[in-house]
Amino acid sequence: YDTKPIADLFPNTTVMFADIAGFTAWSSVREPSQVFTLLETVYRAFDMSAKRRRVFKVETVGDCYVAVAGLPEPRKDHAVAMARFARDIHSTMKVLTQKLEVNLGPDTADLAFRIGLHSGPVTGGVLRGANARFQLFGDTMNTTARVESTSLPGRVQLSKDTAESVMKGGKGHWLEERKERVSAKGKGEIETYWLKATFYQQNATRSTAGS
Repeated sequence: YDTKPIADLFPNTTVMFADIAGFTAWSSVREPSQVFTLLETVYRAFDMSAKRRRVFKVETVGDCYVAVAGLPEPRKDHAVAMARFARDIHSTMKVLTQKLEVNLGPDTADLAFRIGLHSGPVTGGVLRGANARFQLFGDTMNTTARVESTSLPGRVQLSKDTAESVMKGGKGHWLEERKERVSAKGKGEIETYWLKATFYQQNATRSTAGS
């Protein structure tokens, strides 16, 4: 290329990986149109929530939804904002799958997201070439994937870094420490936290930016 890549370092962000637990088994007995009906419906709702929360949707990889707070415009409350967005996803998924079960069949309402959050620096930019798009790189992305994979269906797991940022934002009452440490590939055993169930129950079907 004749010009430099369009890329930058964003030192303070919170990344979210959200994966639908049970999706592979569910989708294996559905028509392709049914699979896309589910994904398009829930992702459209998530995109609207992301816009409202000023969260940046990075991409969807299969049934995994990837988003980040703290870029392209820096914000001090990136961890708090992402915790609220994760709550939106949890509540929205519960409502939508119950409605979709009528047309998409049994077990649809049993689907739930397994969510992981981690805070740290990321390198972001437009990776040029065929189907060029904005992408994120760095150890923060890898750690977020580990936090998500060790989470549980219907729960939001936060790394210690994200939990500390939430606490600094005055929202420590949203959290509870996970009793057992989890084993993260390449990281060893790490300390993590859960978003409390009582936090999910606040504005269960509709969240507002000031909630």
